[in-house]
Amino acid sequence: MTTSDWRARAGAPFTCEKQPAQGRRGMVVTNHPLATAAGLEMLAAGGNAIDAAVACQFALTVVEPMMVGLIGGTTCHIRLSDGSHRILDGMSAVPLSGRPDMYRPMPGAAPEVYDVAGAENLVGPKSVAAPGSLRAWCLALSRFGTMSLADVMQPAIRHALRGFAVTPYLADCINDAAPDLAKDRPASALLLPDGTPLKAGAKLVQGQYAEALALVAQQGEKALHGGPLGDLLVECMEKTGGFVAREDLTSYKVAERAPIRGAYRGWEILGPPPPAASGVHIAQMLNILEGYDVARMGFGTVDMLHLLAEVLKIAFADRAEASGDPAFVKVPVERIVAKDYAAERRARLNLARATDWTGGLAAGRQAAEGQDTTHLTVADVRGNVVCTTQTINSLFGARFVVPGTGMIPNNYMNNYDPRPGHALSIAPGKRVTTSMSPMMALQGGKVRYALGLPGGRKIFPSALQALVNLIDHGMALQEAVEAPRIWTEGPVLEIEPGIPETVRQGLLARGHTLKAMPTVAGGMNAIAFDDDGGMTGAACWRADGTAAALGGGLARAGVRFELPG
Repeated sequence: MTTSDWRARAGAPFTCEKQPAQGRRGMVVTNHPLATAAGLEMLAAGGNAIDAAVACQFALTVVEPMMVGLIGGTTCHIRLSDGSHRILDGMSAVPLSGRPDMYRPMPGAAPEVYDVAGAENLVGPKSVAAPGSLRAWCLALSRFGTMSLADVMQPAIRHALRGFAVTPYLADCINDAAPDLAKDRPASALLLPDGTPLKAGAKLVQGQYAEALALVAQQGEKALHGGPLGDLLVECMEKTGGFVAREDLTSYKVAERAPIRGAYRGWEILGPPPPAASGVHIAQMLNILEGYDVARMGFGTVDMLHLLAEVLKIAFADRAEASGDPAFVKVPVERIVAKDYAAERRARLNLARATDWTGGLAAGRQAAEGQDTTHLTVADVRGNVVCTTQTINSLFGARFVVPGTGMIPNNYMNNYDPRPGHALSIAPGKRVTTSMSPMMALQGGKVRYALGLPGGRKIFPSALQALVNLIDHGMALQEAVEAPRIWTEGPVLEIEPGIPETVRQGLLARGHTLKAMPTVAGGMNAIAFDDDGGMTGAACWRADGTAAALGGGLARAGVRFELPG
């Protein structure tokens, strides 16, 4: 289907706000222009996609401090030039001192609500889980990169030390978190000088964090996992009642996992396995959609959005029954991704009316998730591709700065059920469940698309919609990442502004309860790969995303310049 074809059938046509980038020698797409520039600098210096991705990740900790940091978690999908794929699981984990009854749940809270007395699992030192991001980034670089850690960290150190202009997006995030940040002296001094949140255009200088990054550049991951930065974190925990101890930092190990592989209309779709929920449920939803002529339904029509909403509800009903760390919970992966199970679920789907769905798997409970995350996608001319999502969970994580470091910790303990006896209850070393969706789509064994985004539980439904936009609706990459989205796990269907009123009325007539949202999930970024080696990069309007390509190339062989005379 051509672009004009999908527009002819569309119920929700739209105009893209950003421009894609194109090149043949490398592509970097992140949610901040300075992070994208950091990756491009590595590619231009002769590094590969892994070098560039790690440079981007460190730079993002500086320019998106509300989203990502050294004391966080990450899910990284790497495809190497030999065609192999691997998932590096650097997700945060329950501290070894964790207990199922370590918090006091609020009486009468609904099963899906993890509120506890004093919001201890949401804000402050008791909300911090054992981090894995730094170890995952260093492992990726040491195993698959070509440059030194010190080299790839230079852009991040430079931007922290020199400062950068606060974007309106970052300013809004600071303002939203200001009441909590104001309670912490280091955070307030950094982000609320004179008691006022930094405004767009102001310069944010992070001198202490620059020093922390310099220590990491010198000492590697041990600076945090057993070194001086870790000592300062543990000292902070001990003084304030937090649970992360030295052993949590020194014993943490990154898990390498094989991706989930799904088949859809001749495409192979690869994503992360449990504890990530994304790979299995994207495969499941595509299996269900395969039974319908999605292309004929058309993008954004009442028929298409109704079908998507029902498929999302099916996936979330099953996720509520079977999700978690596979070291602690049995997740029936083979059952969820089976074509015959998709047929069972499809047989009950009513194309004329919204349905309340229950799970068809084993009993469990679904995790809460923070929505404040960031993503990047990088590719090089050699055939290496990196698609990785990282976060400190909620906006500004635990909303305090570890004294003397400039580091903002995660608040991942909010993602565990504070009530004992459930699949997602707290247990020492249990990794957090996530919807992170660093996805790749292949045809004939070749990568055609790599994409991902932030957004908590709305991540994998949004990644699914982008894949459908590309494969079924034939959208260009920029269109696919910017297209209006929906989200539901039942009963309310969230819709973005790009869904027109006529379509909304049609959805209401089919029994959906609608909720208008400014955005569904966050800023997606993606890369498309052509047969001739060309690459297209795209970032959407929902964040400060920027795509940049390495074009041009080296001089023609034999060319030399001679001075006259």
